[in-house]
Amino acid sequence: MPYTENQGVRLYYEVRGEGPPVLLIMGMAFSHEMWFRVVRWAEPHFKLILFDNRGAGRSEAPRHAYSIRGMADDALAVMQAAGVEAAHVLGASMGGMIAQELVLRHPDRVLSLTLGCTHAGWLWSRLPRWRVLRAAMRTRGLPPEQALAVLDRSLYHAATPPELVEEDRRIRLASLPPPHGYRNQILAVLAWWGSYWRLGEIRKPVMILHGAGDPLIPVENGRQIADRIPGAEFHVVDDCCHVMPTDQPARTAELVLGFLFRQTCAST
Repeated sequence: MPYTENQGVRLYYEVRGEGPPVLLIMGMAFSHEMWFRVVRWAEPHFKLILFDNRGAGRSEAPRHAYSIRGMADDALAVMQAAGVEAAHVLGASMGGMIAQELVLRHPDRVLSLTLGCTHAGWLWSRLPRWRVLRAAMRTRGLPPEQALAVLDRSLYHAATPPELVEEDRRIRLASLPPPHGYRNQILAVLAWWGSYWRLGEIRKPVMILHGAGDPLIPVENGRQIADRIPGAEFHVVDDCCHVMPTDQPARTAELVLGFLFRQTCAST
């Protein structure tokens, strides 16, 4: 099991497949295993670099404060350990925030950028729907299985087949972050000043995807990012909430693969 290190923190990563490199940056509290649906259709075409953010999965969960910038440096350390100078970057939710910092601070290391269900900093963003906050409050003190069952009503669309949600839940339960790791990731998002005023500096091919019914990070946030990045594509996915590859696997695959194929063909 390969590990690398950044600022004294051990980071778990994996490399799968062959082809143009794609770095995948996961969201809050999820491990790299939650990319499994994306891996199924992307691995035959690309070299995928997956890793666990600090505080989650098999990476270390230090007790000191985290930052989105620091986690962007973690992502860069993983790329270097994988022997990749530059990659197409795909970030989801908190991973999209990390990806924004990565491209803004190290533009030469990012070939293209795909952002899913993310925002440009909570100070500039449409906040979660009240039902999400109410659900989060209801989970206090519950066992993990019950807590996820409550939260999943806000993460997934009502029409998503229950067996797909249950498949996700089994993976999440097998790799729950320690409480302090989860807490420190939340605090990193809250402390992030955001990218709002810097988005116009991005000069890379960019695609933003957002679930039309996302109550955690409402769709207006994705539209805001797209409006501030020159030439960015923006796609709203219907009948979809926050976990796009589960709510709408076929549409998500179509959009992500189509964008990546266009970028890799353009560079050959």
